[in-house]
Amino acid sequence: MNKTAPAPTAPPRVRAEIDLAALRSNVRALRAHAPGAALMAVVKSDGYGHGAVPCARAALEAGATWLGTATPEEALALRAAGLPGRIMCWLWTPGGPWREAIEADLDVSVSGMWALREVAEAARQAGTPARVQLKADTGLGRSGCQPGEDWAELVGAALRAEREGLLRVTGLWSHFACADEPGHPSIEAQLTRFREMVAYAEEQGVRPEVRHIANSPATLTLPESHFDLVRTGCAVYGISPSPEVGVPADFGLRPAMTLTAAVALVKHVPAGHGVSYGHHYVTPVETTLGLVPVGYADGVPRHASGTGPVLVGGKWRTIAGRVAMDQFVVDLGGDEPEVGSEAVLFGPGDRGEPTAEDWAQAAGTIGYEIVTRIGSRVPRVYVDGEADKERDGRDR
Repeated sequence: MNKTAPAPTAPPRVRAEIDLAALRSNVRALRAHAPGAALMAVVKSDGYGHGAVPCARAALEAGATWLGTATPEEALALRAAGLPGRIMCWLWTPGGPWREAIEADLDVSVSGMWALREVAEAARQAGTPARVQLKADTGLGRSGCQPGEDWAELVGAALRAEREGLLRVTGLWSHFACADEPGHPSIEAQLTRFREMVAYAEEQGVRPEVRHIANSPATLTLPESHFDLVRTGCAVYGISPSPEVGVPADFGLRPAMTLTAAVALVKHVPAGHGVSYGHHYVTPVETTLGLVPVGYADGVPRHASGTGPVLVGGKWRTIAGRVAMDQFVVDLGGDEPEVGSEAVLFGPGDRGEPTAEDWAQAAGTIGYEIVTRIGSRVPRVYVDGEADKERDGRDR
């Protein structure tokens, strides 16, 4: 009987492979950097582009005891997906979903009197006390309550609401401006102000469960800032928060995302051939061009036109001309890789491929932005090296 050969698997146009084993390893490494503090894994912006729910689960498995998001909607989505434990969200606007957050047992951040009034009223309606963390502006100048009279007013009002049974002040917190620049004078100034503002609140009767100011760079380089909890964002995903101080491996971290695409076309062109919009690149000699079917609609930064690195056929190439919405071109220098072969935009660097930091330098930005901007039409594919090893062991 004749058998039909299985159809070949078509290479995906583009995919972002997320290594959950690397993520868990990163969380364990970060815990080792701050052994006396609990660890919050920040999964805002869909887990920095990696996928909030799978990454949150992996982080909890590796010992994170808190999850953090910017918006309440992000935090509520985690609860709806069944994520347990402590979840904090901090970016609120008037009329936000306070009651839903209270009923989902979220920790909510309050930076000013308007927010305290709204959360207290929502707690009254819900019949359940809110879990509130008061944020101090110690020098970043974004959200947070100013020291002095404003802080005194907010602390006093929070304590009154606590006595009424409307809320529980679970935390006091702040955020660094320049922790990624070790030795910057603002770091010590903010630490001093934070200690002063915490001391005032505690003198007035606040009994926080956690005090926290350390972000990823402070977790890695500033042990005196760890207090009760560290909030780790980019480092969870293996991105160095301070490339000038060290690459991920220097901190025991490994990038979790690898972005690849399938080469869609290879063709010969003569010298003097213009490439992409505006002809900002013209072939200097007869050559081959490769079309990579991914563009700024997928999150490839247009600012990396002419500079973005790509590994094709085992060699680093550079984007030739402008990044378009859905595609870009690389000059293959006469090489002829097979159509459908892999183009690696970035990954951990193990195979000589570029990293997110290489792309950040090419685009004049930071690694955080490179991974976070990868768009929703790029499928996330989750792999788990630890689980694979366990399966291999059982199969022997």
